[in-house]
Amino acid sequence: MPIDLSILNPKARPLIGLDISSSAVKMVELSDAGKGAFRIERYTIEPLPREAVADGNIVNLEAVAEAIKRAWKRIQTPTKFVAMALPGAAVITKKIIVPAGQRETELEMLVESEANQYIPFALEEVNLDFQVLGQSPGSPDDVEVLIAASRKEKVEDRVAVAEAAGLKPMVMDVESYAAQSAFELVEGQLPENGKNKVIALVDVGSNVMNVTVFKNDQAVYSREQAFGGYQLTQDIMRQYGMNADEAESAKRASTLPENYESDLLRPFLDNLALEVSRALQFFFTSTQFNQVDHIVLAGGCAVISGVDEVVAGRTQVSTVIANPFANMVLASRIKPKNLAADAPSLMVACGLAMRRFDE
Repeated sequence: MPIDLSILNPKARPLIGLDISSSAVKMVELSDAGKGAFRIERYTIEPLPREAVADGNIVNLEAVAEAIKRAWKRIQTPTKFVAMALPGAAVITKKIIVPAGQRETELEMLVESEANQYIPFALEEVNLDFQVLGQSPGSPDDVEVLIAASRKEKVEDRVAVAEAAGLKPMVMDVESYAAQSAFELVEGQLPENGKNKVIALVDVGSNVMNVTVFKNDQAVYSREQAFGGYQLTQDIMRQYGMNADEAESAKRASTLPENYESDLLRPFLDNLALEVSRALQFFFTSTQFNQVDHIVLAGGCAVISGVDEVVAGRTQVSTVIANPFANMVLASRIKPKNLAADAPSLMVACGLAMRRFDE
C-alpha cells in the first residue's frame, strides 16, 4: 500500500528497499533478470544502537541517519531512491466497497469522506492513500478499495532520516504488506506452491514476534506477541557479565563459551517454540481454522541454527526458514552462504525492493 511521496513511477528507476527495524538498518537492491525473475544486486545489514528505534518510532534521528549512511556506503550503489515502510501499528487500514467506474477525483472525494468517519485525527494531520484492489467479491458492479492512513509525523520521521543520509524516499509502504510481497516468493518454494494451504509466517525480531496466517495469498489472521531475540541477549549479559553491545556481537560472531548452547541457547529456542505453539492456539480459538499446514520462520531469530527443527518438534507442523532469494539470480558480489544466513531477516527490505517492479 504505497503512500507515494512523488508522482514519479518507481518502476522507471532503480530503487533500494530500506527497512528500519528496532535493531538494524537493512538494504536490498534487486534488478530484473528477465522472464519475470529477479536478480539480487546488493544488500547489507547495519546494526543500530539500542533504543535508537523503539516501538517502531525513530527516537534518535541522528543515530539512525548515520547507520543508513554507513549502510549505503557499504553496498556501493549509485542508486539514491529508496522505498521505506511504516510499522503496521502506525497505519490505520480499512477496506471499503465503492461503485465501479469512478474517476480518480471522484474516488479521492469518496475516500476522504470515508476516512473522516473512522480516523481519530483531523485529516490535515494524516497522510492518506488508497489502492483499488479489484472487483468486490459480493457484487460485480462494485470495487474493493483499501484505504491507508498514518499520522504525518510518522511518515516525516522516516523521510527525514533517509534525506539526512542523502537518500530520496519515493515510496512509503506498510511493513506487513512489504513482508507479504516477499512471503509470496517463499510460498512458491512450498509443495504445490502452498495452494489451498494454511501457512503461518512467524517473524521473530529482537523485541516482537509477528504472526500472520495466509491462505491463498490472503491474510486471514495476524497477531503480535512480546517476545524476541533481545531476551537471549539479556541472558548472555547476565551470565557472562557483558554489556548489551558486547553480548550482541558475541552472539552474532559465535564467540561464547562452550556451555552457552546448553545453558542459554537451547532453553531460549524451547521458549521460542512454546511462543509459536501458543500463537497457533490463539489462531485456532479466534478463527474457524483448526490446523496449520506450514510454518515459515522469518526475522533475526530465524537465522539461529536448528530453530526450525525445535519449532517443528514442538508444534508438529512442517517448518521452513524464509528465504525470498532462493530462486533469484545472484550478482557475483553476493556470497551465497552469507545471503542464506541473512535472508530471514531481510523479508521487509526484499518486499520493499520489489516495489520498483510495480505497475
